[in-house]
Amino acid sequence: MDIVLQYADYYFFTPYVYPSSWPEDGALRQIISLLVVTNLGAAVIYFLFGTFSYYLIFDHTLKKHPQYLPNQVQREIKYAMQSMPWISIPTVALFFAEVRGYSKLYDNIEDSPYGWFGVVLSMISFLFFTDMCIYWIHRFLHHKLIYKHFHKPHHVWKIATPFASHAFHPVDGFLQSIPYHIYPFLFPLHKLVYLGLYVFVNIWTVSIHDGDYRVPKALREVVNGSAHHTDHHLFFDYNYGQYFTLWDRIGGSYKNPSSFEGKGPHDYLRSLQAQGKLCGSSSTNGHAPNDKTCKEE
Repeated sequence: MDIVLQYADYYFFTPYVYPSSWPEDGALRQIISLLVVTNLGAAVIYFLFGTFSYYLIFDHTLKKHPQYLPNQVQREIKYAMQSMPWISIPTVALFFAEVRGYSKLYDNIEDSPYGWFGVVLSMISFLFFTDMCIYWIHRFLHHKLIYKHFHKPHHVWKIATPFASHAFHPVDGFLQSIPYHIYPFLFPLHKLVYLGLYVFVNIWTVSIHDGDYRVPKALREVVNGSAHHTDHHLFFDYNYGQYFTLWDRIGGSYKNPSSFEGKGPHDYLRSLQAQGKLCGSSSTNGHAPNDKTCKEE
């Protein structure tokens, strides 16, 4: 994050915001700047990729599903934007520790323990480490004593849109982000790689909420994609993983996605349409479609 802060200081904060008496390495100034940069960056990533996914990838026929809520997109966005500032507070504390040099982040390839191989290895290990940690954190959040207080708000979105990706309770959102932030305190990681991975995990979070269940057949058993995560929202205690199905298989919580078996949300909508119970379809018995399935955004 210090790379982002460095550019923000050079192009914006130093010339336009802070008085010259505030040194760039001052703790208070760094904390304030990190709060601004973190909140602004999170909002930009959320709206940029969420909007892209919603209009170009998300299947809008899913909005006719009975479990899709009235005004759901607006509600998802509102909840996400209310949570982000609170999530940013403990996140900035970790970013501040990174900026002050307490992590194992490094600037140059020469500083990698194993050169370029170490850089590539760190990317792979980052994905597997965070996937493992998020699995157990996510599963912990489903414990009956915890769930209703922190994780339940995210499960309001049974038929999620890309904008549900960041619509978490602040405690829930921060807990599931901790693995990303603690990795560079435990293992060496190039600063640019860390920044790229930070953007990637946010895009991935959007993608598993986009309702696009297509995935190469060879990867269906390995990758925890949108189809897997949709079943997590629908059936509650399956498919807790983030990127892979590995820990769900180890933990006994893997469920083959219903959409791969012809029983997913799209299949249900086709069934309703065949019965004349979906908006825009003609009823076979002369009656009007069921109003409960005729909700518009």
